[in-house]
Amino acid sequence: MGKMVYHLQNCKYEANKVGMNRKISMALLPIILRRFHTTFPEEKKVYLHPIMVIALQILFVLGLIVLLILFVFRITRPKRTSQLPENYKELFTDYVKFYRQLDEEGKEKFEKRADHFLSAVKITGVNAVVEDIDRLLIAAGAIIPVYSIPDWQYINLHEVLVYPGAFNADFDQGGSDRDIAGMVGSGALQHVMVITKWQLRQGFINHNDAHNTAIHEFVHLVDKMDGTLDGVPEIILERKYVPGWKQIMETTIMQMRAYGSDIDPYGATNHTEFFAVVSEYFFEQPILLKANHPQLYEMLERIYKTGE
Repeated sequence: MGKMVYHLQNCKYEANKVGMNRKISMALLPIILRRFHTTFPEEKKVYLHPIMVIALQILFVLGLIVLLILFVFRITRPKRTSQLPENYKELFTDYVKFYRQLDEEGKEKFEKRADHFLSAVKITGVNAVVEDIDRLLIAAGAIIPVYSIPDWQYINLHEVLVYPGAFNADFDQGGSDRDIAGMVGSGALQHVMVITKWQLRQGFINHNDAHNTAIHEFVHLVDKMDGTLDGVPEIILERKYVPGWKQIMETTIMQMRAYGSDIDPYGATNHTEFFAVVSEYFFEQPILLKANHPQLYEMLERIYKTGE
């Protein structure tokens, strides 16, 4: 009986203990929940301001408009047409010795540069009909001196005027004092070249001499590119070679005046004409120039980058 009473009292104690723990747990639950809430806050919802929504919509519409314009422009933009006639390969091969000596890759490069030149420079006949062959020969005269100089542009030339025959210093085509076959303009004719149709063609038809009027005049433009027409093309000649080039010019001109030379006597007029004349010789008869004037040939190789 005593043991039973003790057991019943013990059970009541345990029950009271459990109940007390439940009350304590229930009391602590809000505190635990608040702590948990503090540690892991509820994610807040983000709402865009109405003005921002409108701005984004406007930007989206503008982007679509820009894309549409670019798409339409790409479709409707006219492709640049070639300035070369259909038979340009045949004409270059028949008339331009420099072109014939190039390999296929070199010929393609020549053709592209000639096409670019003709698209950039206007060619106008003055009392003369400019034919396809004339346009191609002018382009050839422009490309030959700078063929080995990458990205060359004749920024100092806008137009080439083609006269039927020789003219005088006032660009008159009549009278007895007409002895000029080509000229780089100045003053009112700045950025203009004048060349005669007959001399232009003769320069490419006759392969037995060292004359080519087109090359001569374009060499003047190369010379003039550095701001002075003085026979020293500093824009393409490395500075360290300038003193040597001046010395060769001076020495050769003195020899020409004193003893004569196979170089055209017109080259002895001054440094400017000397550079243009020997450049004709260099491109028209390179083997002969190298044999007769090796130092001059070597320096012209440096100038035109043909030996690299």
